[in-house]
Amino acid sequence: MVHGFRLGRLSLVLAAGGLGLLGPQAADAQVTAFDPNSVLANSAPTPPLQTQDQQSVPNEMAVFQPAGTGAVNPLPQIFRFGPLQLHPSLDYDFSYGNGLQSTPGNQQASIIQTLAPGLRVDLGKHWALNYTPSFQFYSSDQFHDTVNQAFALTGGFAYADWKFGLAQTAGYSSSPTVATATQTDQTGYGTSLTASHPLTSKISADLALDQSIALASGLEDSYTWSTMDWLSYEFWSRLNVGIGAGGGYVMVRSDSQVNGASANQNLDQTYEDLQARINWRATDKISFQISGGFDDRQFSTVGSKDSLNPIFSAAIQYQPFKDTQISLSAGSSVSSSTLYVAAQQTQSTTVGLNLNQQLFRKFSLGLGAAYAETAYSTAIAEGSAAAANRTDNIASFNVRLSHPFFQRGTWSVFYQYSDDTSNQHGYTFASNQTGFEVQYGF
Repeated sequence: MVHGFRLGRLSLVLAAGGLGLLGPQAADAQVTAFDPNSVLANSAPTPPLQTQDQQSVPNEMAVFQPAGTGAVNPLPQIFRFGPLQLHPSLDYDFSYGNGLQSTPGNQQASIIQTLAPGLRVDLGKHWALNYTPSFQFYSSDQFHDTVNQAFALTGGFAYADWKFGLAQTAGYSSSPTVATATQTDQTGYGTSLTASHPLTSKISADLALDQSIALASGLEDSYTWSTMDWLSYEFWSRLNVGIGAGGGYVMVRSDSQVNGASANQNLDQTYEDLQARINWRATDKISFQISGGFDDRQFSTVGSKDSLNPIFSAAIQYQPFKDTQISLSAGSSVSSSTLYVAAQQTQSTTVGLNLNQQLFRKFSLGLGAAYAETAYSTAIAEGSAAAANRTDNIASFNVRLSHPFFQRGTWSVFYQYSDDTSNQHGYTFASNQTGFEVQYGF
């Protein structure tokens, strides 16, 4: 079930299915996600939006395969209109938490209730869209109630030996964030165009053009245009390696009331990436997907210097027994710093370990632990503000117990503890959050 924005967390993961045309991708393990910028408890796993055609193609690299309940619970005829298939869903979430940041240095306790009615539409076999509003209510008057929005469209087509894909997302959220230490209104738009073409029986080319727009109320707006292109070699169906090159341009527009003198400076950035990757399904029980390289970033701000940083991502899936799934993920990425305007650049490094265990056939227990370091910095060599050199270290632990009901529903109870240690006053917090969630969808 796709239920969009849980607890107001801005997420564009719904369109990830549109990238499936590029070849083997990291499988979507049913584990609790970790968002290092979210003060609120992380949501239950949400599969990416995929078309019927994408769902029908098995992923040779994925150890954790979808349950595939379509044949057991066929869609009722009332939701079928020729090639159109409607998949309505409803998600209710109740949680109580402390340590929620309303302003820097001020932590609150609040009950949070979220009601999210969603609708996914299959437009034939090759296109799908999803829309989910989330009505969110806080018991504390230090936060305002909000209606978050999530929209995604994905699809693709083939022409001769080419495969083309399109993914479009749009969303709005308002929730407490780690970067701002306050409830922040954010709007995001994402567009991805992909193309894949076999050059020989073993070599293929994967091309991508992306546009990302991030708008933050009262802070900075960023507009990013980028490309990442890969040349891959397949040793066999479960092992391929590749080398990729890309780059992008980031246009940053600052709110002069917030950013002061820097509003008159050119905050734009350009960058180049060079990476290598390997996708390997070692056995039926374990798989590895690893990529790494460098990000070289140049800043247009007067007095700035280049920034060269390592970037990487890794995902390991291991299923020692039929009812046991273990996954390890890690990554490091670099981006512009739109939510913390004292800095120009954000480098985030994360590592997470998750265990999912089926209990007594019906119950599912999920355990997760994660650590993230987020470093904010400026590229200006002289007169750098001390506030720009901020580092947050976040540790998180979560547990979730789930059980199905009425064939199409799931109820869950969860607990999450998060602890953030920051070298900037007002941004350190510790939070305990517990609650339950009920989902039902077709």
